[in-house]
Amino acid sequence: MTFLIIISILLLLLITGTPISIALGMTVLTFLLGFSSFSFDTVNIISQRLFTGLESYAIMAVPFFVLSGQFLIDGKIAKRIIRFANNVVGWMPGGMAMAAVLACAFFATISGSSPATVMAIGSVMLPAMVKAGYPKRFAVGVITTAGSLGILIPPSIVMIIYAVATSESAGKLFIAGIVPGFLLAIIMMTLVYVQARRNGFPTQPKPTSKEFWESFRDAWWGMFLVVIIIGGIYGGIFTPTEAAAVAAVYAFLAAMFIYRDLKWKEVPKVLLSAANTSAMLLYIITNAILFSFLMTSEQIPQAMSTWVVAQHLEPWMFLLVVNLALIAAGQFMEPSSIVLILAPLFLPIAKTLGIDPIHLGIIMVVNMEIGMIHPPVGLNLFVASHLAKMGLTEVSIATLPWVGVMLLYLGLITYVPEISLWLPHLLYK
Repeated sequence: MTFLIIISILLLLLITGTPISIALGMTVLTFLLGFSSFSFDTVNIISQRLFTGLESYAIMAVPFFVLSGQFLIDGKIAKRIIRFANNVVGWMPGGMAMAAVLACAFFATISGSSPATVMAIGSVMLPAMVKAGYPKRFAVGVITTAGSLGILIPPSIVMIIYAVATSESAGKLFIAGIVPGFLLAIIMMTLVYVQARRNGFPTQPKPTSKEFWESFRDAWWGMFLVVIIIGGIYGGIFTPTEAAAVAAVYAFLAAMFIYRDLKWKEVPKVLLSAANTSAMLLYIITNAILFSFLMTSEQIPQAMSTWVVAQHLEPWMFLLVVNLALIAAGQFMEPSSIVLILAPLFLPIAKTLGIDPIHLGIIMVVNMEIGMIHPPVGLNLFVASHLAKMGLTEVSIATLPWVGVMLLYLGLITYVPEISLWLPHLLYK
């Protein structure tokens, strides 16, 4: 009954158009004032949780990764990655669209954000694909969907938030995301290739060896960032949070002194943009942590876990319920909020059923990818709509076939856990 009251309050606030961050905090206050034994001690607890909720070493990684991504975007490193991706696969049937997917995969290794990936790669590749003769709707669908790789291929801000919500290892999550992320990129490129052969999409001239290696050397300094992050974490040189700080410094040095596309006068603008994005994310995280505290104090996760065990649900049935719940939540909430609210609810049940927490984390991230590309709040759709000068409905139609592909891929990731767990088990023996 308590759970239904809390969820009803939250849904009512969301229906009225209240921003998700404010809705989470208001839900906590409304429940405590109207449905619990309110006291001044309760006010003290709320105020303490608002401040102590962010006292997590892992959360510090969020603003650092946001800053590193902003330096890389404003430093025009995406253009160099696109050129290299074009030289790798651009000469094949549908090569420019395949290059867009590959460029998104490469850029995902340094950005940690899906909307940022769509903006950085789409701003260059979308007009280029249309100019080359690709159907605009097809081009928009590819870019919008491939941009979702930004949160699956590490480093991923959503993975960091899952680690914060569940106290799991962000490093293990990063390692676990490598194989599923590049597998999805390969699946998308294969489908693009098949479509290109069927519809006669244009190809590009094959690059010479000199052009190929020149583009690789030009893009290397940007892509080397993922070597620093993953290599440093796995090698025990630094933690994910320290890796984020190193990434921010490296991105600044690469943009300013190696590529020299970022000028000193532009640095304040980059810092302000990163600060705005970080403040938005941290405000959502703060209120979601407060919401999770309410759920835990009311012992809702424990009650749900007991109920699921009493129903004798098989693990596959529970994972099906998890996917349905996450897809439904993706209809009206953004990824950070979903992960912070639902991960603490699902994790105790998953552990009871013998499901690996890292596997559950990858399942949640793939669900968040799907939420990014379907209405009404798919963030990638809004970015693509702006870039393509198309209505949100038309962009949604363009991505609809890819939503089907993503749902099939979600089933694969859900019921073949070795895809996610093989590499972590190999490296963390």
